[in-house]
Amino acid sequence: MPVPLVPIAELNRLDLADFAGAMARVFEPNPLLLEGLARGRPYRSYADLLAAARARVGAMSEPELVGLLASHPRIGAPDTTLSVASRREQRAPAVTDAGVEAELARLQDEYERRNGFRFVVFVNDRARAAILEVLRERAGEQRDVELARSIEEYLAICASRLGVRG
Repeated sequence: MPVPLVPIAELNRLDLADFAGAMARVFEPNPLLLEGLARGRPYRSYADLLAAARARVGAMSEPELVGLLASHPRIGAPDTTLSVASRREQRAPAVTDAGVEAELARLQDEYERRNGFRFVVFVNDRARAAILEVLRERAGEQRDVELARSIEEYLAICASRLGVRG
């Protein structure tokens, strides 16, 4: 789901702080990625920016990737801790099942303890019960598989926010 974006020509002219603020709505607040993207300007399009982000993420060390995932909010995190884009993507149906919410929180805790990084999935309005099923399916995966999958999910979220194909 695209977020409001400044025209790419304007983005290319912003100072580092304003660029980081504008792009944190897309990539979440990760200084390593945002500063690297700012230094890589100019971009011809948001698709080029996403390609640059994908390349920068691909060059990150494992600790940097874990930090990148940590910049993304947990599913079900309090609204006050979510970016506008995350809040919109994670909005749950008006009536939620407390049991599903509790199980989702418990399994995310287990996932983070086991893998050492946050569970990231492209939610985009899916019901919490559907996300819980995804989490259950991914619970037994190897850590390296999960890290790669979580990064791909993160990049899919960013692509959606930019309104480009990932």
